[in-house]
Amino acid sequence: MRIVIAGGHGQIARRLERLLATRGYEVAGIIRREEQGDDLREAGAEPVLLDLESATVEEVAAHLQGADAAVFAAGAGPGSGAARKDTVDKGAAVLFADAAVRARVRRFLVVSSMGADPRHEGDEIFDVYLRAKGEADAYVQGLDALDWTILRPGSLTDEAGTGLVRLEAHTGRGPVPRDDVAAVLAELLETPATAGLTLELVSGSTPVPVAVKSVAGN
Repeated sequence: MRIVIAGGHGQIARRLERLLATRGYEVAGIIRREEQGDDLREAGAEPVLLDLESATVEEVAAHLQGADAAVFAAGAGPGSGAARKDTVDKGAAVLFADAAVRARVRRFLVVSSMGADPRHEGDEIFDVYLRAKGEADAYVQGLDALDWTILRPGSLTDEAGTGLVRLEAHTGRGPVPRDDVAAVLAELLETPATAGLTLELVSGSTPVPVAVKSVAGN
């Protein structure tokens, strides 16, 4: 099974790449800078050099050909301005989704953010970010050609993962280690019955596999 991850050098993406490679998957991560390649290879992933802010749908689709699933985990990141929230958090997500449709890759996961909402009000950078994420989510949700799942984690931390989470349509705010976000993403990829769900994620008391199976059964 081949999985292509956009934002392949991100903190969650590298954790996910390592998990998937350990499970025997063929993993590719899209990166913007060649020097990031060694980190991906160390995680067990193939680096793919491509700038999602300037690439065409056809160029991205070419790298998705033959993939079994695609994961959008890219983000403009802290310190970026409003313009890049639009070009990366929204624009690159839309581009990646369109490319997945073009390449006939049905399984599609999005790492979004709790509070993402196209109608979110406010003019601060974080408000712009939440609107961009919300607009991207809404676009993906409207694509019948994708078996999408949208994951909206709470406040991300670098603490060691516990493997215990709360995963529901609405959890309320709270922290969650990036380790556990990656673990949930890996489990979602292996659980097709979660297609069509938008889920919030925070730390909790339920083991990751049980939490994912529980939402899949609802």
